Amino acid sequence: MDGTHDLGRLGVWSWLDNGSFSDAAVFAQQIEKMGYGALWLPEAVGRDPFVTITHLAGATSRLYLATGIANIYARDAMAMAAIRNSLNELSGGRLVLGLGVSHENLVSGLRHHQYKKPIATMRAYLEGMQQSFYAGPEVKQSGPLLLAALRKRMLGLSSELADGAHPYFVTPEHTARARQILGPGKLLAPEQKILTIKDASRARAVSRQFMETYLGLPNYRNNLLTLGFTEADFEGGGSDRLVDAIVAWGDEKAIMSRIEAHWQAGADHVALQCLRHDGETGYDMDTVRAFAPGRGS
Repeated sequence: MDGTHDLGRLGVWSWLDNGSFSDAAVFAQQIEKMGYGALWLPEAVGRDPFVTITHLAGATSRLYLATGIANIYARDAMAMAAIRNSLNELSGGRLVLGLGVSHENLVSGLRHHQYKKPIATMRAYLEGMQQSFYAGPEVKQSGPLLLAALRKRMLGLSSELADGAHPYFVTPEHTARARQILGPGKLLAPEQKILTIKDASRARAVSRQFMETYLGLPNYRNNLLTLGFTEADFEGGGSDRLVDAIVAWGDEKAIMSRIEAHWQAGADHVALQCLRHDGETGYDMDTVRAFAPGRGS
């Protein structure tokens, strides 16, 4: 990994739209004190993540602020380049710009754009960002640009035109594959769902609530098929084998073993999504504290 982009070994991936901006700022300050290196925010149908990051930049001093993942169909390449430059200027280079092509149903169905070939579209977008005219102040420090990459060609593009990749809904086996394709020196930051419920039946039931949306999206299904899962694994909310592969549940030792498996497979940074026990969106604060790099803080 490029030492200029040291996100630390652990971050927190969380949906924060079910609270106020003030709540989000307090949460960011808390995880910064706990020693987490980055806070990852998704983009779907809620708040604009860059507005939230602007707010959080003023409330924190060291924490990297990441999009996991910003939709390239939401803004043209010139606008995104300006956002990247502006937020890096504001935050002292702490923006981790995660970009993705999203999913056809979200792009065509909700945004009413034509969903085009993912690789060609992303390549053109990144080249457009590189060529964009920007008359703002010179940016002295710039955080990394990562792609939401699952399969071989997008991972290859992540190595060629970006600083690395942020794979989502993946396993340590995928992390090993991603590292092989990315090669050395590129930032690899997979997301990992964790759930501190020890009872298998309850843990799997809650996990299936979080997995339901993703199992309906072809991008994730197709990637899982390349990892040895079958169509039968997608039935009934996901087989036990699939659920256990996607969500690390159980006691701290079992969950830590999964995190370490990502590191051993080549991950530089693991973004922990600390699932709530009630199945609602957001984070479980006890879990966030339990896996904090600086637990004594």
